[in-house]
Amino acid sequence: MPVKIYHNPHCSKSRQTLALLNERGINPDIIEYLQTPPDADTLVNICAQLGIGVHELMRTGEDEYKAAQADLEGLDDAGLARWLAANPRVIQRPIVVTDKGARIGRPPEGVLEILTARADD
Repeated sequence: MPVKIYHNPHCSKSRQTLALLNERGINPDIIEYLQTPPDADTLVNICAQLGIGVHELMRTGEDEYKAAQADLEGLDDAGLARWLAANPRVIQRPIVVTDKGARIGRPPEGVLEILTARADD
């Protein structure tokens, strides 16, 4: 099963989630999303897999978010995703994506659900 992690090596939860994957013999495709941000369509797809709206993928405590908050009000998911793609520091992390779904690794153990899902689920 292919596994992808949107990773920030400076984030302790991201490092812990990557270590958790590696401990289980999983060598995910590592996407350092600050260097290679996902595009808006990818973000919308990830949110669909997570079962959340794009706004829920945002780190609302970040300065970039606070500065743009008034401009973001009223935007639909596509508009929020375009803004988020241009401001990847605001993306929640880490995000693990498999063919069974996606999970945010907060806490890191939360990703285990999509790693242990049976193929017939």
